[in-house]
Amino acid sequence: MKIDYRETTNDLLKRIDIHKEFGGRDIDQWMLDLLTPTANDRILDVACGAGKQCILYHEYTDGKAEITGGDVNEELLTKARTENAKLGNPLKLMPLNFDEHFPFDDNQFDLQSCCFAIYYASDIPATIREMHRVLKPGGRLFTSGPLPANKQLFYEIIREATGMVIPPMPGSSRYGSEILDAMKATFAKVDVHVFENPLTFPTVEPFIAYTRASLSEDRKLWGDLFSGNDEFEVVMKKITAAAQKRLEKDGKLVMTKVVGGFVGTK
Repeated sequence: MKIDYRETTNDLLKRIDIHKEFGGRDIDQWMLDLLTPTANDRILDVACGAGKQCILYHEYTDGKAEITGGDVNEELLTKARTENAKLGNPLKLMPLNFDEHFPFDDNQFDLQSCCFAIYYASDIPATIREMHRVLKPGGRLFTSGPLPANKQLFYEIIREATGMVIPPMPGSSRYGSEILDAMKATFAKVDVHVFENPLTFPTVEPFIAYTRASLSEDRKLWGDLFSGNDEFEVVMKKITAAAQKRLEKDGKLVMTKVVGGFVGTK
């Protein structure tokens, strides 16, 4: 299955910032509590983006773990390299495409992660097998992604505003099914964890900023709702009106993120 959409850098970073500011729980701490990386670990973060996970591992292990991050997006890698330089370049950062053979020998890593990205893989079983191959025996793969119950308020308001059917999202439509099945078929053991994080918006503006970042004009997944910037702005006005109506009714907008965390042990 070819997924020809990946989020733009600015859209992705905007959503991360909104999660931090308005979320009730810390997904980074949840991940670290699950994985407890150690100073002796060799760690690979696949689809590392701007380096957030790599830096979390670095800080958690007091700079002692050997950490590699890879991404196919050169713009995000540039941001990761900038942050790495501020730390004295402790991380190894490299181009890495999870749709291709990984440039590592077998049995190299103690811990591997792929956060909010694996569902964009063209051939999920092949990608999972590559991830399994480069792990040491007993090594772990952590993946995260949205489950079907994720951010229902977001979809409800878009439906109310547009009257349109919501298209299948690569994450919520593939993560708890195809990715989980592929991990169970490949790994000796797979543990399933669920993280729920309510994002509480006291005003419409941050919700609309989140929505705008999700429905940006180049988002091919939402092509039935708009074509080009003018139609995009018309849709955003409708969504803003629907969100304002919901806010007046409920006093706040609460959008709950429902995320799966699958830990496969080789």
